[in-house]
Amino acid sequence: MEFTAGGRLRVRLTPADVGKRVSVRQMVEGGAGTEKFTDTVGVLTSWDKGVLLITRRTGESVEVPESALVAGKVVPEAPARRRGPAADFEELTRVGARAWQPVESEPLGGWLLRAAAAPVPEPDGGPPAGAAPRRRAGFTRRANSALPLGDPGVPLDEALERVRQWYGERGLPAYVQAANGAKGTQERLCAELERRGWRPEVTAEVRIGALAPLGDPATGTAGAADPAGTAAAADAAVSRVRLDRSVEAATGWLQRYQRSSVPGPHVLHVLGSGPSVWFASVPGTADIPAAIGRCVVDGRWAGFMAVEVDPAHRRQGLATAVMTALARRALEEGASAAWLQVESDNDGARALYDGMGFAVHHRYHHFRSP
Repeated sequence: MEFTAGGRLRVRLTPADVGKRVSVRQMVEGGAGTEKFTDTVGVLTSWDKGVLLITRRTGESVEVPESALVAGKVVPEAPARRRGPAADFEELTRVGARAWQPVESEPLGGWLLRAAAAPVPEPDGGPPAGAAPRRRAGFTRRANSALPLGDPGVPLDEALERVRQWYGERGLPAYVQAANGAKGTQERLCAELERRGWRPEVTAEVRIGALAPLGDPATGTAGAADPAGTAAAADAAVSRVRLDRSVEAATGWLQRYQRSSVPGPHVLHVLGSGPSVWFASVPGTADIPAAIGRCVVDGRWAGFMAVEVDPAHRRQGLATAVMTALARRALEEGASAAWLQVESDNDGARALYDGMGFAVHHRYHHFRSP
């Protein structure tokens, strides 16, 4: 199907282009009978019943009526980012998965079903006969969601039913983690999930940056986050940071960690998982650190997680000091690139990582079953 308009502008798109990056111009209603136009660039995720669905890099979906099209064409992939290291979506996703491993997992073709949960104690005598499976306490959506890394090997509806069944057997809500915004991400899967009533509950940015500047905050890109702005002040702050190989050895680390109120064995398993794991802490009061952080070194990548600062000690450069100490350790182990994940509504953390030179590579969403 090809439309023409005005003799020059043409829509050179067909439903066969679903899955490709496109640029379209559509006519919208203007005031006083005037015509206005708007442009949309993104991945054509569906073309159904006369409506095109285009997913922008931000994850926003735009519906474009076929009848309103003025022009449209397939466009090349977005140019590679020049900030930070070269990074492939699948590589980053696998590195991230190794840094935050579930307690149990099961493959579903190219998907991985993941769970990290602990049983909730049953009342005396156990559950009533015929009762539903006892509820479990899940620890983080990342470790309790299906991760698509390829074709599930069965039709999507069958795969999603298996996801619901698998998590239902464990008393957990069913989530699928899907990404958009970079070459090779999963715009079509995101759109198909939304069409089936799955809704994104949380969106996170995966950011990348060079590792060496993090190890030298006074002179590198991280210097903007250092309130003192001198090498001596930076080194003094870093000298307060203690590094440990296990969370159990890091005194008070779990008491500062805000993600879990009850650090059961499943929490310790996830935190301790990864090729080379380091825990950072800055002494505070009453054996509770003023700041903490976690880093997983995996080949050329160093992943930063769980960077938290006591509200009473904020704006003292402690987050930067923690990141610097961990970065220096990762550099010693041969890493050269850094990554982290930050929720899109965490403005304070996003501003900190902007100052450290981290750029957004892609975004992922946790879609929950209806």
